[in-house]
Amino acid sequence: MSSHSSCLEDIFSSRGRVKVLKTIIELEEVNISRLIKLTRLNYRTVVKHLEYLKKVGIVDEIVVSRTRIFRLNLLNPKVRLLIDLVEQLSDLR
Repeated sequence: MSSHSSCLEDIFSSRGRVKVLKTIIELEEVNISRLIKLTRLNYRTVVKHLEYLKKVGIVDEIVVSRTRIFRLNLLNPKVRLLIDLVEQLSDLR
């Protein structure tokens, strides 16, 4: 349980990471340039958050030509829970 909660805390520990995650949830798949524009974060920050989310199995990376596209890893059951949580929190606003 503690490894799951620490992973959850790490995912939501950064406002920037939450912005990246919310944007990917909303768009389903997105490239880095669009993420930078929509989140208003710099390249290095976006890449750092994407690498973390990839490492913990939340997002997948697809390379098409020279474009890196990121999307949710829907094979991970935790991703569906994250989607539900983010959507419910958005409804509270």
